This record gives sequence, C-alpha cells and structure tokens, in this order.
Amino acid sequence: MVVLTPFVLPSVWRNRDIIKPYLNKLAFLALLGMVLNQSLGYFAAATTTATNMALIVSLVPLISMFMSVPLLGQRMQVVGVIGAVLSLAGLVLMLSKGDVMNLVQQGITQGDGLVLLAAVVYALYCVLLKRWKMPLTNWQSVYVQGVLAVTMLTPMLLSSERIAITSDSFPLIMYAAIPASVIAPWCWMKGIEILGADRTAMFMNLMPVLTAMIASVALGEQLAKYHYIGGMMVLTGVVLAQRKPKLSLDTPVPVVNEVKTSS
Repeated sequence: MVVLTPFVLPSVWRNRDIIKPYLNKLAFLALLGMVLNQSLGYFAAATTTATNMALIVSLVPLISMFMSVPLLGQRMQVVGVIGAVLSLAGLVLMLSKGDVMNLVQQGITQGDGLVLLAAVVYALYCVLLKRWKMPLTNWQSVYVQGVLAVTMLTPMLLSSERIAITSDSFPLIMYAAIPASVIAPWCWMKGIEILGADRTAMFMNLMPVLTAMIASVALGEQLAKYHYIGGMMVLTGVVLAQRKPKLSLDTPVPVVNEVKTSS
C-alpha cells in the first residue's frame, strides 16, 4: 500500500463518489482475496510442501468454472466434466502419496487442507469479481481492496504475538510486499489486457511446473513418482476444462430433417 499510495490515491480520491456505493462489495472481495486467501496460504506453508501448494492452487480455474454455473449462469461443458474428473483423480493420487488408502485412513494434511480451502476462496473471488462489474480501473479496485484488507488485518496484528523483523526475514517481507503484491498483479492485469482472460488463465498451469523446479533447487524438495503422475493429471484436466467445445451437456444435438423432393 505504501508503494501504491502516491500513484493511485489521487485518482481514488477524485472518484470517491463513484467508489462509495461499491464499498460493501469491495470489502467482501478484500476479505476473500487479500485476507482469507493469503492468510490461509501462509499458514498452510508450515505443514505442506511448495509443490503440493502449487498443484492445488492450479485447480483455481477449474473451481471457478464450476462456481460460474450458479453465479454467472454459464453452462457446464462435457469436456469440462471430463477435465474435472481427471483433475480430481490426480489431486487424490497426489494427496494420498500414490496410495488412496493413505487418504482414507489418515486424511489429508492440515497444510493441504488449508491450501485447498484457499483455492476455493480465491476461485469465489475471481467469479464475484466478474459478476460484480464496477466502474473502477484495475488499480483503483486493487488499491481500495488493499486499504480495506489492511483495516481488517490490523486488529489481528496488534493482538498477535510480536515477531521481530530480522535480517533473514526482511528480504522475504519485501518480496511479499512488492514483487508478489504489486508487480505480479500488474503483470497479470496487463496480460489479460493483451491476451484476454481465457488465454491468460492458461499460463496459471505453468505455476506448478515452475514451483517444483524452484522448490527442488531452493528448498531441496524431492519429487516422487506420484507427484509427476498426479500433477500431469491435474494439469491435463484443467487444460481440458478450459477448452470451449461447440456442444455442452444441455445443448441439444441438431436434428437433420429429410427433405423430400417431388419428381
């Protein structure tokens, strides 16, 4: 917020009368996208791997597609159902570490459960952002949501245990504050502007691959066979679900009537 304020606050202030009627919706979006989603992700990181987190988060487009049926009135495509089943099977394989009985007997880890909840929360955020079309620029929307999110998080920060900022944690905080919170959203919005939302969403499928590569080098995470198989199933399912075939489940097959000609 400190970085964005000099650039965005003047336009927000000029358009305050336009923004005011949408504050309730912006507050709910801030709660979903900037409070719950990010908080769940940070807590999850303590009890799961970066690779698992990335694979679960890659389900966001798929979850958004299902939420779009009741919230946006979109139709579920046959290929979307196939992709959903494939992705779910891959997720189960990965979370069970290659043996479904492990999942039945032990359940999923706390971290995996938190990431899955974060993915559902962020998917709802994306769908509502599309449903609630507001006359704001992208930066104005992000800035107002950020201010509201800081307002929500401040009481928890003041009441929680104080953690001293060290020379080791400071670079991580700065990375979360600037590249992850400012530069990445700007690049994402610019990508949507140039490529369109659908084509841009496809690049989210690269995140598990890149995360696994970085985690193996930076964190020493070892990839097992079930990671490769389950991850490929998840990504393939998401790609299938994002395709747009001509026929959907509720689209009737056209009937060709025979035309009789008289001799």
